[in-house]
Amino acid sequence: MKAFNTFDASLRLNLLILFTAGLLFWSSTATFLPTLPLYIEDVGGSKQEIGIVMGGFAIGLLLFRPMLGRLADQHGRKLLLLIGTMVATTAPFGYLAFKAIPLLMLVRIFHGISIAAFTTGYSALVADLSPVATRGEIISYMSLTAPLGLAMGPALGGYLQDATGYPFLFLLTAELAFIGLLGALQVNNPPVKKERTRTKDSNFWQILTSPRVRVPTLVMLLIGVGVGAVHTFVPLFIKSTGVEFNAGLFYTIAAIASFSLRIFAGKASDRFGRGLFITFGIVAYLLASLLLWQANSTNAFILAALAEGCGGGTMISMITTMMADRSLPQERGQIFAICIAGFDLGIAIAAPFLGLVAEQTGYRSMFAYTTGLTLLALLIFLTLSSKNLTYSLRFALGRGQDVYSLDNIN
Repeated sequence: MKAFNTFDASLRLNLLILFTAGLLFWSSTATFLPTLPLYIEDVGGSKQEIGIVMGGFAIGLLLFRPMLGRLADQHGRKLLLLIGTMVATTAPFGYLAFKAIPLLMLVRIFHGISIAAFTTGYSALVADLSPVATRGEIISYMSLTAPLGLAMGPALGGYLQDATGYPFLFLLTAELAFIGLLGALQVNNPPVKKERTRTKDSNFWQILTSPRVRVPTLVMLLIGVGVGAVHTFVPLFIKSTGVEFNAGLFYTIAAIASFSLRIFAGKASDRFGRGLFITFGIVAYLLASLLLWQANSTNAFILAALAEGCGGGTMISMITTMMADRSLPQERGQIFAICIAGFDLGIAIAAPFLGLVAEQTGYRSMFAYTTGLTLLALLIFLTLSSKNLTYSLRFALGRGQDVYSLDNIN
């Protein structure tokens, strides 16, 4: 935390308010993870309809994230924080008001806009506010809002559902998001610096196909499929094995591992480079898939959860930091949106694609597929993350600089 001590008081306060708003936002969003599927079932939804409604969240993410990225670059990051928290405040009332499955799906799509907006604006603003020398450290610390919220939100949601019922639960989630909105209103959003353009990338396809963005987005897509499998099917897989292990504990262990590693990885990446920690994160995800593929005991699921958390605690935050290194301020929102959209797409296609695999061959075989996809992501990053094989290997193993980092361009 030494980096924060070098900042003036106004910047520290700004980051603290931003962090608090992020924590409230993620806590509000995460309360729906264990509760909304049960609510849909209670209003008469079938298992398939539960999947359709829950999948609507990803539709909102994918449809709106690129547009919101451009909005962040043109009108400032704070606007996206306000959109994200306002949507998160409004959506719970939609769940209360509507009981028909088609209408609940529309509400869920609308709710997906909240993450698309908030995470894009939050990541871009943190990158804008972070000095280059300590960028990795600051981004890692500020990204702790997600694992903290994902650790607290489900526990709070499950307790309130049992103790008070759905109306009070949804009202509290709206209140948490509203307090986050009040915090976002206090955030100081400095104007986006307009630097002389050093690249020709301007529209969606030019940015996506540029070498600095294409490979990270593809890696995020492949990893997103594996993460989507873990989020959707691990409880069912554990149940099918007959192992006496609480599926909720799997996610708690993963969140703790993610939280713990983020504290150290960001600062270390400022010294040793982003590539080494991205590689470590992909290897951790690969180990998690391998362990789940072979899991038949409590210890195996615990180790898989630890590996999953280590992957989340390094790879995603480090790719975010790397994309900050590779982008100009006036394009950062779009680049973040495009890269993270790869992860969104992976999670979105995981449920239908891998659900079909699981139905035909079983959950264990499904995790064999995710192991293969994660191995492919590792090979792509090792060989294609820089301008040629030699530079890629050196960067991915922490032995060379990122040639696409604009901080290294004279």
